[in-house]
Amino acid sequence: MPGRRRPCRSRPRKHLDAVVHGTGMVLPKITDMTFLDMLRDATTRNDSLLCVGLDPEPTRFPESVRGEAHKIYDFCAAIVDATADLVCAFKPQIAYFAAHRAEDQLERLMQHMRCNAPHVPVILDAKRGDIGSTAEQYAKEAFERYGADAVTLSPFMGFDSIEPYLAYHGKGAFLLCRTSNPGGDDLQAQRLASVEGQPLLYEHVARQAQGPWNKNGQLGLVVGATYPQEIERVRALAPTLPLLIPGVGAQGGDAAATVRAGLRADGPIIVNSSRAVLYASSGADFAAAARNAAQATRAALNAARA
Repeated sequence: MPGRRRPCRSRPRKHLDAVVHGTGMVLPKITDMTFLDMLRDATTRNDSLLCVGLDPEPTRFPESVRGEAHKIYDFCAAIVDATADLVCAFKPQIAYFAAHRAEDQLERLMQHMRCNAPHVPVILDAKRGDIGSTAEQYAKEAFERYGADAVTLSPFMGFDSIEPYLAYHGKGAFLLCRTSNPGGDDLQAQRLASVEGQPLLYEHVARQAQGPWNKNGQLGLVVGATYPQEIERVRALAPTLPLLIPGVGAQGGDAAATVRAGLRADGPIIVNSSRAVLYASSGADFAAAARNAAQATRAALNAARA
């Protein structure tokens, strides 16, 4: 495990100015690269559709530090350093930090990524879903405390649960649409009315995100790689939105099918792999093994779009 890294205090990717939201809340305003700008740049610069998910589970760390939650930052920073030139995004999952009282390590990791991978956007996987002043606080957490470039959200309380995040101009928000878990069918694959021809719930989410909810062009959708036909359906309903696609790798999603179903000239995709990269080795070579796994996944994705 690499030694302690010197913290970096600069914020080279963005300059923040204060702007007053309609609610009276003072928010930071992005005055240079937006999330979508960063995504396009990283996709081109690194020739990559791959996002590495940062889901640190100490019981799966290298043997020398296995079970040591205070090493979460060191483990994740080593993965970032090993893969920063291979990815179009990083996606830390907030629960894996909060469960170990490691939010301070997540703050350090976000700072590390800003300084050592400034061209790679960071999507905070939080899946928040609340309304009013509570949603404003969650938005502040994602964008001010952690400095994320985008966040994942649950849209099922409606637009007012999303709007506070969109007040952070230039930031991105990915709405859960058709997720990769089997239980997603319980709601997402149900019709809005028990009449044939009515849209399924996930189809309605896609339409809202492509249309009336996306006033400033900040929205994207989360669609699981385990459902390639439904990726294609979402893409038809939301032709220009970025799709965040988990499920390739340990969950069994097929890279080639995912790219064919979701990638379009004006419709980007971000294909996430977490466990297959993070835990490619349980030895001291874990970072090198993670790099090799990321290279292989990137190559498979690129072969499908060739």
